[in-house]
Amino acid sequence: MMLRIKRVPTLVSNYQNHHLRGCGRHCLKTCCILDAKLPLYAFKKAASGKDKDFINECHEPPVAFLDSLLLGEWEDRMQRGLFRYDVTACETKVIPGDYGFVAQLNEGRHLKKRPTEFRVDKVLQPFDQNKFNFTKVGQEEVLFQFEPTDDGQVQFFPNAPVDVDNSPTFVAINVSPIEYGHVLLIPHIFECLPQRIDRHSFLLALHMAVEADNPYFRLGYNSLGAFATINHLHFQAYYLALPFPIEKAPTKKIANLNGGVKISELLNYPVRGLVFEGGDTLEDLSNVVSDACICLQNNNIPFNVLISDCGKQVFLLPQCYAEKQALGEVDAELLDTQVNPAVWEISGHMVLKRKKDYDEASEGNAWRLLAEVSLSEERFQEVNDLIFEAIGCGELDVEVQCVKEVDAVSSSAHPTVGVTGSQECVVLQ
Repeated sequence: MMLRIKRVPTLVSNYQNHHLRGCGRHCLKTCCILDAKLPLYAFKKAASGKDKDFINECHEPPVAFLDSLLLGEWEDRMQRGLFRYDVTACETKVIPGDYGFVAQLNEGRHLKKRPTEFRVDKVLQPFDQNKFNFTKVGQEEVLFQFEPTDDGQVQFFPNAPVDVDNSPTFVAINVSPIEYGHVLLIPHIFECLPQRIDRHSFLLALHMAVEADNPYFRLGYNSLGAFATINHLHFQAYYLALPFPIEKAPTKKIANLNGGVKISELLNYPVRGLVFEGGDTLEDLSNVVSDACICLQNNNIPFNVLISDCGKQVFLLPQCYAEKQALGEVDAELLDTQVNPAVWEISGHMVLKRKKDYDEASEGNAWRLLAEVSLSEERFQEVNDLIFEAIGCGELDVEVQCVKEVDAVSSSAHPTVGVTGSQECVVLQ
């Protein structure tokens, strides 16, 4: 039986509507892109061995990438009227409670149009050129190209030719932003890759987190079946000067891998998930996480990913909400909110489309929604076994007892993000 749900898709580009498509409008297809020039940010590849920039605390970058480039370009597009609404005018509040869920009233993301059917029982689907994809966005929606450099220096070129043959990676605006600086990272855009993680694309996403070098800047990924609606490989990212509740949740260490990667399990959080940290190099961490994602994809398990703490911490969250919705197993009251629990909502940033839901937002309501997203304990353990087999660990038979110190969150005008603190672990054989 094919499982489908109906939902109103979010517009991420002003060219997503059928009547706006076509060439002659500075799109990214071959009809318009061949002579185009776009800004290029060239990032330094991680060095072999211990990567000092990766393992150290976030610091002031040599080039103010996030503030001077990404946000500068993003604000330029806002002044040019490319966004569907002013996200800075959306009401936002921290919900009282232990976790500090963040609620936003974003009525602008709600489109009064007929819902579209989405298939939710296949995580891997072939790319379809006839459907909307990111080669159809306008060049004015692209902020810059994001490419590695081999000379060991961060470089910026304000007007660089687009090397179509080598399929560059683009950073573009999301015209229906959730937060300030909301962008899309589109790896190797002209290869027209479907929405599926591979080692190279995930490493690009981690590099962007490292280059941003700001704990307020997180990247997220939604697989098909976990509320991705565009089957063209992309990550999302934005800036939120508050800790995500998932970043403050306690964890239990369950494995140390060769290469220095530590894997933990979330505790006392409504959605079960794994946390990946450490690594002797950025690539060590990237390979472990991407191999885990590839395992989920190959086993047809929908999932979401959050990259936080300047690329040093990654949350992997298998989910089943869309499947439950398709089977009629989700309470109608939850469906009426039209909240689609993708990576941001699962991480604790609740994007609400109705004033009623915003006014009545509570930790209990957020918990109730997210509990429907989570796999059962039994199913989560089955998925973990698949993941650990795929990354070469086999089944886990080590019990770990952890004492966690959670960083306090400053209440100053420039609060520090509460990220995972240090852990003292006693391994019980």
